[in-house]
Amino acid sequence: MKHPPFFLAICSFAAAPAVLAADLDISVQIPQLDVAEYHRPYVAVWLEREDHSVAGNLALWYSQKRGGGPGPGGAPPADAGKPAENKSMAGGEGGTKWLPDLRQWWRRSGREISVPIDGVSGATRPVGEQKFSFTVGKAPLAELAPGKYKLLVEAAREDGGRELVDIPFEWPVAAETPLKTQGKSELGGVSLLLKP
Repeated sequence: MKHPPFFLAICSFAAAPAVLAADLDISVQIPQLDVAEYHRPYVAVWLEREDHSVAGNLALWYSQKRGGGPGPGGAPPADAGKPAENKSMAGGEGGTKWLPDLRQWWRRSGREISVPIDGVSGATRPVGEQKFSFTVGKAPLAELAPGKYKLLVEAAREDGGRELVDIPFEWPVAAETPLKTQGKSELGGVSLLLKP
């Protein structure tokens, strides 16, 4: 059955607001650990397509300690003026050197991008529930084509372990859809709320 162009235009216009208003609300629990020396974990959060390609990096939390003080004798530090992404904790400017410890994220997209990533990178987070929201089609989340995806959350901690959890989902959703998973060591509960 053939529909007139006017009918198709009205249908696509009516569907557009639902796509533009679609949200993903994410909650990641950083658990309290009973260890002698605690270091906040590095955490990467991203969406992956069925073929394992990255649909979007959503969060990257790593040490962003700033040195910036004068060097020996009051001179500027030897690495002054160099971009932050080339500095390690030893240089006093951040922990990008340790990002490869987020092994799965690093293999999928980390080694191909420059950090910091605007709107994605941030400092490590304390123990507790960390909540954030994304609107499909707005930075840093591009349009999501219909299909199967996974939300992945990976954590790695100095003198600790590594953990990767995922939440599979199909996009788009017709109704608000809550999904959850539970970490066992470096992550606590992770939840994803999909809103049409």
